[in-house]
Amino acid sequence: MTWLLVLLGGAVGAPLRYLTDRYVQARHDTMYPWGTFVVNVSGCLVLGILTGAATSGAANSPLLLFLGTGFCGALTTYSTFSYETLRLARTGARFYATANVVASVTVGLGAAYSGTELAQAIWA
Repeated sequence: MTWLLVLLGGAVGAPLRYLTDRYVQARHDTMYPWGTFVVNVSGCLVLGILTGAATSGAANSPLLLFLGTGFCGALTTYSTFSYETLRLARTGARFYATANVVASVTVGLGAAYSGTELAQAIWA
């Protein structure tokens, strides 16, 4: 049953990542990878909320497997973030590459922290 929950979560998260990335990127005429940034920060927020819910006893193991491991694992993409950052740096867009790293880490951590705090405020 464990693998099925992870599989189902991934089956939802992966297409959502692709569609969100394409939707967001199509609306920005820049080389900055906004689509990847949005899916990664969104995944950090969801995982933060889920972690806060689990800490408060409001999330059970099946939900953690489905949303945390499956959905968030497929939604977020460290490999694409890394590739896009290297591509920016190699094409001479070092400012965008640096901004991508700083913004992704800072905003991602902030989203995860905000999610845990929000969940704990709701379920505590």
